[in-house]
Amino acid sequence: MDTPLRLEVIIASVRPKRFAPVVADWFLRRARSDAEFEVGVIDLMDTPLPMDLTETDEVRAFQQRIGAADALVAITSEYNHGYPASLKTAFDSAKREWRGKPIGFVSYGGLSGGLRAVEQLRQVVAEIHMVSIRETVSFHEAKRRFDADGETRDGAAIDAADRMLRQLAWWARALRTARAADPYPGS
Repeated sequence: MDTPLRLEVIIASVRPKRFAPVVADWFLRRARSDAEFEVGVIDLMDTPLPMDLTETDEVRAFQQRIGAADALVAITSEYNHGYPASLKTAFDSAKREWRGKPIGFVSYGGLSGGLRAVEQLRQVVAEIHMVSIRETVSFHEAKRRFDADGETRDGAAIDAADRMLRQLAWWARALRTARAADPYPGS
């Protein structure tokens, strides 16, 4: 159990001209600088998950990546006070693979910074037996928070990212150990 924790970062937005890559690249730099994590990226724009939840080779590959993860982070925008349909499809495309794993959220948007979407997502991840990390990274008026190089001086977000990664690592280690000792009930 001394191996790095496998962290999969899910980029939820699939809209043309999306702002997601700016937020994601910033967060990925922070996560990859943490020696506790081996970080992968699942960009839903490049991950063909059928909305009708048909089982395909791509879906099976997605399920395998989720199954191999020790922890997850969803980077999500907020659209009309909710989260993107692509993220709901991703959650519905796997089942047992999510169970007994921690998930953190990085959100962005207008005045709410995506927090309304995150609060809805907490209900979804509870239903699929995940542990939601309480610390959330949120960018209010996100396009104003990043410079031309994709960096931010938003001290609250930087601090929240560091605290979330520490909490995520703690939960990921604890739950990985627990799953190895005793498989999650109902798996």
